[in-house]
Amino acid sequence: MKLQKKISVVIRSRNEERWIGHCIQSVIEYLNKPEIIIVDNNSTDETISIVRSFIEDPKLKNTDSNKYTKIKLLKIDNYSPGKSLNLGIKNASNSIVLVVSAHCVIKKINLSKHIKDLKKYKCIFGNQIPVWKGKKITKRYIWSHFKNKQVENMYSEQEQRYFMHNALSMFERSFILKNKFDENLTTKEDRYWVNSIVKKKYKFLYDPELEAEHYYTEAGNTWKGIG
Repeated sequence: MKLQKKISVVIRSRNEERWIGHCIQSVIEYLNKPEIIIVDNNSTDETISIVRSFIEDPKLKNTDSNKYTKIKLLKIDNYSPGKSLNLGIKNASNSIVLVVSAHCVIKKINLSKHIKDLKKYKCIFGNQIPVWKGKKITKRYIWSHFKNKQVENMYSEQEQRYFMHNALSMFERSFILKNKFDENLTTKEDRYWVNSIVKKKYKFLYDPELEAEHYYTEAGNTWKGIG
């Protein structure tokens, strides 16, 4: 059986003790010994302790691949979404990078298809299922973008611009190194980035075969009208 291609996974964190273990576990279960890069913004809870519990010990042989993997821990003080992503991707060892939110749990991935599609598209982003206190809620507001069919160069009528979301997205590392995320933005770095690459005549893809449950956090801005 042919081994699955190695990829790097970038996860940004700040006080994510509630969900980060679930996130990492799902990454390990769906990918073959991935390299995970945690970019942490001075967490004061148990986030780092939980992350370390997943780190593979290279001195031990036959380590259970469903429990441990290689993890890099990076610290960022002057945080911005774009700066943390650029830092994580810069430190990735593999040519393909998957970005996952620390409070997302992967439910579906077709890695061979996604890697093939990255030859044509400069970004692939996946379906998100919003979950509030265990309840899968109606897809309103930004959630309404996440349909069950593939969309090339998704355009948002709500925002009047092209739409992409970094909670679950995939890139070729080399392309991001040449087309970095804006480090001065405090939010929506994904939307600004994807609009900039479309201006350069590149394409991106929304693919529901890449899917995660996205869990409610107190800092979330898109949970109004829960139901």
